[in-house]
Amino acid sequence: MFDEIIGNQQIKETLIKAVKENTVSHSYMFVGIEGIGKQRIAKDFAQMILCMNEENKGCNQCKSCIEFQSHNHPDFLYIEPDGNSIKIEQIRYLQRKIQEKPIISDQKVYIINDADKMTKEAQNSLLKTLEEPPEYSTIILIGSNENAFLNTIKSRCMILSFRSISSETIKTYMKTNYGMENISENMVEAFQGSIGKAIILKDKKEQYDKVEEVIQNLDRKNMIDILQLSEEIYKDKEEIMNILEYINIILIKLTKENIKYVNCIQIVEETKKRLNQNANYDMCIDNMLFNMWEEVN
Repeated sequence: MFDEIIGNQQIKETLIKAVKENTVSHSYMFVGIEGIGKQRIAKDFAQMILCMNEENKGCNQCKSCIEFQSHNHPDFLYIEPDGNSIKIEQIRYLQRKIQEKPIISDQKVYIINDADKMTKEAQNSLLKTLEEPPEYSTIILIGSNENAFLNTIKSRCMILSFRSISSETIKTYMKTNYGMENISENMVEAFQGSIGKAIILKDKKEQYDKVEEVIQNLDRKNMIDILQLSEEIYKDKEEIMNILEYINIILIKLTKENIKYVNCIQIVEETKKRLNQNANYDMCIDNMLFNMWEEVN
């Protein structure tokens, strides 16, 4: 198990050891940025816990593994947000199911993905189960924001903090699996140590290269040329927050070379705020580009 998951070797070894030595905890918290394998490791770990083969956990051949891989295992439950949050009704359903004895395996496993999106009421309800879990149960909470969990929840979980994947590992992975070469250092930084994010952004490389061209030319071209170069920024409203994050990555690098770019970062942050307040989109981008151009010329 875990063979196809890049990085976080120590966590994988810890979980494998727990299964082999029959020391699996009743509750875990997997925390770390999006796209670094938390969910995949949690599912592989669940399969190993439920596996009926005592010699080769996660054998892929026993009835439990077959049922798990067909997404039809009666002793496994996967919960994710209903809309923008995980609600108390979802946790109450978990609590009803967890009281039922295992059907196929000796254990039951419950994964709550994006558990940091649980409402306060849902967390307080879950706390009752974490305080007195059935002996055959394991609950795995997955989240990117550890601060969103109540301290009482965290105190009852074994917290495993997932590390970002190194830039070189991500570049090698993207080249080997997607033929992606000549990735700029700015784009590598935009991946934020997440292979998942790298995969999402791989089809946007050309777009991001054009955005980088705009920012690199702020002090080299006149305002009309900048606006003409900025088509990619104007046209992709759905992607704009990620584009603005990328612009700031470039600006931070440029600030290290020339302090005149420092105020541009604040201009981008103000643009984010106005867009979040539903200000006119094109006007926000116009003002941002003009104000940044003015700052560096």
